[in-house]
Amino acid sequence: MYSQWALSIDDAKQIASACRACAVENGWNVVIAIVDDGGHTMYLERLDGTQKASSVVAQEKAKTALLFKRPTQAIEAVVAKGRNVMMMLPGATPIEGGLPLVRDGQFVGAIGISGVQSHEDGVVAAAGVAHFATLS
Repeated sequence: MYSQWALSIDDAKQIASACRACAVENGWNVVIAIVDDGGHTMYLERLDGTQKASSVVAQEKAKTALLFKRPTQAIEAVVAKGRNVMMMLPGATPIEGGLPLVRDGQFVGAIGISGVQSHEDGVVAAAGVAHFATLS
């Protein structure tokens, strides 16, 4: 089944806005990365005071969520259970904060968040996914 739905730059900005609102509400300085269905960065925003390395980490989390078709937390959990070889998978960033964007069963993009504790990055990413679900 092929979806005609594609992530637009306006969608990416709206998703990022929902992520930013969550981060600001919690006092978290983060980087927000939105990638398209090919894993290419569509939108990147680094909130003031966020460490610079988080710009790369957020993009890698988003790519991982898209390429592996699952939240990055799922890969992190497997590693935490002792399957360290998972860290050797090309393109895998096994740290919570990356979530895929799925529409009509198709992976149309992903969100990556970096800058605070990984479970907090996950909360910010989830706010973006929740907003994505409202887009038509």
